Amino acid sequence: MSDRIRALLTRRRATLLTVAVLLCLPPFYLDAFWLRIGLFSMAAAIGAIGLALLSGTAGQLSLGHAFFLAVGAYGYTWLAGDPGPGLPIALAVPLAVLMAGLAGGLFSPVAGRVKGIYLGIATLALVFLGHHVLLTAESVTGGFNGRSVPPLSLGGFTFDADGELTVLGVPFGAEERLWFLGLALFALTWFTARGLLRSRPGRALAALRDSETAAAVMGVDVARHRSAAFVVSSMYAGLAGVLLALAFRRVVPDYFGLVLSVDYLAMIVIGGLGSVAGATAGAVFVTALPLLMTRYADQLPLVAAPGSAEGAVGPTEAARYLYGAAIVLVLLYAPDGLHGLARRARDRLRRRRTPTTVPDTAVPSPPPPAAAARPKEHTP
Repeated sequence: MSDRIRALLTRRRATLLTVAVLLCLPPFYLDAFWLRIGLFSMAAAIGAIGLALLSGTAGQLSLGHAFFLAVGAYGYTWLAGDPGPGLPIALAVPLAVLMAGLAGGLFSPVAGRVKGIYLGIATLALVFLGHHVLLTAESVTGGFNGRSVPPLSLGGFTFDADGELTVLGVPFGAEERLWFLGLALFALTWFTARGLLRSRPGRALAALRDSETAAAVMGVDVARHRSAAFVVSSMYAGLAGVLLALAFRRVVPDYFGLVLSVDYLAMIVIGGLGSVAGATAGAVFVTALPLLMTRYADQLPLVAAPGSAEGAVGPTEAARYLYGAAIVLVLLYAPDGLHGLARRARDRLRRRRTPTTVPDTAVPSPPPPAAAARPKEHTP
């Protein structure tokens, strides 16, 4: 291994360690509002990474992502709650993720044979079907009013506000405790997704996106890889649904509607299709913007506070207008999203830091030798 590669790996490890330390600091300095924004953003990032693998890498359009989030959220609530089996919490979480994967597997034959706008319409039916089931299956879902979410408990440690816990002089409530759980789940999602993209199946999915005919000629099983991408994306969405349920502490059917699926599409388009970092950036942008506008609505022009007179533009609607405009700008001027913009800015900065070496004294090259003069021939 060359010294350059070793230095690059050392620098990358130092960067990861620095980022990890910085992400562990907010519970000690920020209040509950900012921690909730972080929790919702981490849950959205997990789901957006799953959709980026499906739509950005495999090239499959899905409008049913909210359905699989609902399966994960309600699956955990039912498995760990009462009424329900009342399973141990540590067992309910992976089973809820597997339930979302199973739901994706049941739909995968359709995903393996249909593509493009046709798959989008097919997955759109899942959202309406799921919303109807959530409203009517009251014994499982609680109906229109939803259900309270059982708090997570691992080894006698509960991720809620019960019991006093102080760390370094800072009282740790539910948000502070869930913050580290969210970080762990997000880190797991980040590294597994990046590993998948760099593996042979990830390259096969990218080949499918570029040209199915060429991928089939190279030996890629098109239908099987499409179905596998749909199942993996569903499991990521299920994990995001579990974290969302724990952060909200109550699940209601109206949250898991078509608007949520559109929000996730906006996340991956704004962040950059097929990029884990881009999906994360888009998730933070789309999730945090309405919450911040709601908090500072009285200080923003043309935005009315929640509960104002009818006809006024509320913070949620204003946030949707803004990231709708962001989608248009991205499609026109930055098709690779925020991740592409950051990469180009980093490359430009790196070129500026690398000086161009110019020699101090230029040695003039000798002129080319002149052609030898031919003696003039005399005409006899």
